[in-house]
Amino acid sequence: MTDSLVEAVRMRARALFSPARFGQFVGVGFVGAAVDNVVLVLLVEATFLGPVVAKLLSWELGIAVIFAVNERWTFASYGDGGLRALWGRFLRSNVVRLGGFLVTLAVLAVLVWQFDVWYVAANVIGIGVGFFVNYTCESLYTWKVHKE
Repeated sequence: MTDSLVEAVRMRARALFSPARFGQFVGVGFVGAAVDNVVLVLLVEATFLGPVVAKLLSWELGIAVIFAVNERWTFASYGDGGLRALWGRFLRSNVVRLGGFLVTLAVLAVLVWQFDVWYVAANVIGIGVGFFVNYTCESLYTWKVHKE
């Protein structure tokens, strides 16, 4: 590796190591998960929507809440101002979260089908792996914390 590549990796690793920001990200994730679950139950129980369609809607609302709180709290000092920049971060956040979801799903599938792990335990492990993917990509790609 060249020196500039090594330095770029080191700079990003240092930017990720922020216990306060990491804790905020965890807290915001719990809020988003609560919104997701409450909306899911409300949509399934109070409308004609089935759980799959309701999950898509509740998942996106949860992501929007997570983004809004992260934008104002966790990553408040990062990112350019203006509506266009905000919209760009929101779109990037959605892509990151979809990627995190796919990682979670892949981990669950591999653990269940290849290693016969109980699906609930596999889901928890998958969520953990997906969380770190989300934290890393949101920090470096959505809000670009390494460009302080």
